[in-house]
Formats: sequence, structure tokens, C-alpha cells
Amino acid sequence: MLIKEILAPKSVEIGNDLHSKKAVLEHLAEMLEREFTDLSALEIFDALLARERLGSTGLGKGVAIPHGRMPGISETRAAFLQLPEGVDFDAVDNQPVDLFLALLVPEEATDEHLQMLARLAEMFAQEGFLQQLREQQDPEVIHELLTSGSA
Repeated sequence: MLIKEILAPKSVEIGNDLHSKKAVLEHLAEMLEREFTDLSALEIFDALLARERLGSTGLGKGVAIPHGRMPGISETRAAFLQLPEGVDFDAVDNQPVDLFLALLVPEEATDEHLQMLARLAEMFAQEGFLQQLREQQDPEVIHELLTSGSA
């Protein structure tokens, strides 16, 4: 599975004024809700929060990949959010996070889900790529950057 298969252009946002981990997770849940007509933002938020309770999904370098498993869905969907200022997200490097790629995956998609997370972590480890994302203020350009790679 490639990111271009799971991230719709309308699921890329820039510049929201969010100041906490909880607010970011709530907003990402609302963004993902648009992709799933039979799920509420609260259900999605609960799935994302349950995963965060196991350990932060903050990778470092200002990046987090909040994700959750959801029973009853058949496909993975993603949402990307770029903030003007980072928020405390309990990242491994204790730095604020300003780039978020949230994933909601089917409950049974274990191997595929782990492979996607590994590819995304590798993509977000590239300093030049992160700089390109941060320099952009156009969601369409960010979508193109995210989906044109191999992840």
C-alpha cells in the first residue's frame, strides 16, 4: 500500500491554531471522520488516544504519526496536518511536533500497517524532505510531496 492510495487531497491541512496534544488528536479525528461515513470523530479520537497511551507516536524532528486500529473498517485512510508552531507531543527527542500524519487502519491489518509505518518513518527521517514540507503553504503541493515518493 502506498500513501497516495490512502491520503486524499482534501485530507491535507495547514496552519490550524492548535496548542495541545489532545487538540491535535481531536482535529485529526475530525479530518479522518470525513473519510469514514459510519464512524464518528469521537470513535476515531478514542482509537488514536488508546494508541498514544501505549507510547507516544512522536518520532522526533517535529514529526508524529498518530495511528489507531478500528474494527469494522475495510481500508486504511490518512490525514496530514502542518501546524505553524509545534506542540508538546511527548516525542522521543522531547521537541515540539508540527507535522502530523494520522492513520486509521482496519483492526486486522497488522503486517500491512507495520510496513506502512516503517516506510513513513523512513520518509520522515529525511531532513530535506521535512524542510520541503515546512516551507510549503499550499495543501495541494504538500499532498504532491507526500504522495510522489515511494512510501
